[in-house]
Amino acid sequence: MIPPLMPTYKRADLAFERGEGSWLYASDGRRFLDFAAGIATCSLGHAHPHLVQTISQQAARVMHVSNLFRIPQAEKLAERLVANTFADSAFFCNSGAEANEGMVKMARRAQMMAGHPERTEIICMDGAFHGRTLAMLSATGNPKYLEGFGTPVADFVHVPFNDIEAVKAAINPRTAAVMLEPIQGESGIKCASVEYLRALRALCDETGVLLALDEVQSGVGRTGRLFAHQWAGITPDVMSSAKGLGGGFPIGAILATEAVAKAMTAGTHGTTFGGNPLACAAANAVLDVLLAPGFMDQICTRAALLDELLDSLVADAPDIFAQRRGLGLLIGLRCVPAVGDVQAAAQEAGLLCVTAGDNVLRLVPPLTVTEEDCRKVVAMLVQAVSNLRSTPDNKNKSVLETTP
Repeated sequence: MIPPLMPTYKRADLAFERGEGSWLYASDGRRFLDFAAGIATCSLGHAHPHLVQTISQQAARVMHVSNLFRIPQAEKLAERLVANTFADSAFFCNSGAEANEGMVKMARRAQMMAGHPERTEIICMDGAFHGRTLAMLSATGNPKYLEGFGTPVADFVHVPFNDIEAVKAAINPRTAAVMLEPIQGESGIKCASVEYLRALRALCDETGVLLALDEVQSGVGRTGRLFAHQWAGITPDVMSSAKGLGGGFPIGAILATEAVAKAMTAGTHGTTFGGNPLACAAANAVLDVLLAPGFMDQICTRAALLDELLDSLVADAPDIFAQRRGLGLLIGLRCVPAVGDVQAAAQEAGLLCVTAGDNVLRLVPPLTVTEEDCRKVVAMLVQAVSNLRSTPDNKNKSVLETTP
């Protein structure tokens, strides 16, 4: 019989009863170093005192009232995001997929309001991941995710990632926006080059096409800047955010310039739960920590340490790890054996991490990760390497794929 909880996930046989900082404690008594962080979502780790206190206090006052009324917590959050980004206005929702849906709506609506109703086509990238709704499956373009869900939603086209000439060739009179992740997470932690992002910005300016960035995973301090595109010194026209924004509490956001946001007049978009007092209180608590003086510098310091330690690991274990990728605390280790085997060996050593495409092991720790945690994760990976080498089935087994 089918279980009461629909079997849409391949769940590990682990249940956690509490967490503290970068550590999770399972119901069977085992302790794990959490470099999965809810898939880059638990930005302040587990049981962060300020986040816990803020959520508790807000829950005791009012959790939800709907957007039929003013929500001071949302107003404060929007003001802070506008003050610290390119944006002039923000819309709050519940998830990354919902934020990306809204971002596409905003791009098309803005083009229509600017006198170009024919501009509905969105150029997306090969290897993208934008969410699991029907439209975002089509924006993602992965046949595996599209199978069984009918005809793909129209007006999403795909070009190779990091190829500016391919984007130029794809732009036509119907193009509304170019949509991409500055760092592709699901397909293997692949970074857009600074030159590519700058060329995209210039191309969009030249053609009247909007630049739409999906920073659901790469944003909210993950790379050592509030948003990853800031490393390139560019600004998008519209951007999605979610995951770490609530520190584990569900919230998404769409940030936009005035030129885009002014097209979203009353009734053009909406949400029941999005931007409620509890979600926005949580996000404000996260920003309290992230925007504190020195915190982003601390992320960069921890990332530099991990880069150094992991590069040494890759050099010492070329039979297990082929390459380190990523930026800041969004890290990928490209594996030689099957990444699932490496993940299992890491879990056996007490480490939680996430797989990604291109045979990549993804490390996305809390942004509050300590220097001790960084050294511990490498020690656990060394133990995982030893476990893999001592397993007969893994000897001389390689599934390393070709990658651009």
